[in-house]
Amino acid sequence: MRADRLLSILLLLQVHRRMTARELAKRLEVSERTIQRDMLALGMAGVPVTAERGNGGGWGLLAAYQTNLTGLSETEIQALFLAKPPRLLADLGLRNASEAALIKLFAALPAVSRHGAEDMRQRIHVDTAGWRQTAEAVPCLSIVQEAVWQGRRLRFMYPRGETLAERIVDPLGLVAKGNAWYLVAAVEGEPRSYRVSRIQDAALLDEPSVRPEDFDLAAYWEQSSHTFQANLPRYLATLRFAPEEADHVGSVSIYAQIEQEEPPNAEGWVTRTLRFDTERAACAFVLGFGNGVRVLDPPALRERVLRTAKQVLAAYSREEPEEPEAGVR
Repeated sequence: MRADRLLSILLLLQVHRRMTARELAKRLEVSERTIQRDMLALGMAGVPVTAERGNGGGWGLLAAYQTNLTGLSETEIQALFLAKPPRLLADLGLRNASEAALIKLFAALPAVSRHGAEDMRQRIHVDTAGWRQTAEAVPCLSIVQEAVWQGRRLRFMYPRGETLAERIVDPLGLVAKGNAWYLVAAVEGEPRSYRVSRIQDAALLDEPSVRPEDFDLAAYWEQSSHTFQANLPRYLATLRFAPEEADHVGSVSIYAQIEQEEPPNAEGWVTRTLRFDTERAACAFVLGFGNGVRVLDPPALRERVLRTAKQVLAAYSREEPEEPEAGVR
């Protein structure tokens, strides 16, 4: 609704003091033309909005202007009370602070709004951990977090091949991916990502960190993730699954991704093209299904599966049966 958008613009300008039409349009998911019309509407309503052209320009409010906007809609209240990942808050030392803030907010809400807030907490829970994820030890997280908060340079040791190498970086932010923490930091102005669980011997330096202009942590991470996924090894295999095995792909391996699937044939067998990292991973996947899958392509994978199966059979055939202990039958 337009009224909500005008209110959002006003709040954004109070927080950031000056924003371009492009920034506002991106934040509110509308066109720049819509933002221009909204600014005109705010000005006609008596809000002292100002516009400056050129570098560093944009829309702003007169310095002395301030308004108190405390009204929250029902859905906004529910969003605030939606459970935050407790493990991540605990890693940052913010779990108790988060709970205390919600208690204070709950006490300040009108009685009519409390029911919806409590319903949200009791009926929706967000668990960011996958079923196969394990918790990582992050002994250096507190020092890394302090460097990010204080804007100070950071020195630490980080694996490079089989050895450890010293890194001196300008911390830019922390990212939680599932249960794993990553430090985004600049080296000679270029952002890079470091897994916090692999950081050793971290120490703050008495030097302010340098932050690239207009650096956007969320935008960097999204682009970095896309680049990482695009550069992952790709090994494609076309397999035919027996009817009783067609729905069990995910239970055998989380590293197999279905790229293409054909309808079942007359006997119920399903042909799929799957993506793996390596031929070795594809072979292990196929062997995990026993007689429930056939390799159609590539021929090299079919040969490897057959060769590996023969080697396993030969190894077990050579084993001598163990002699039972005396008195044991």
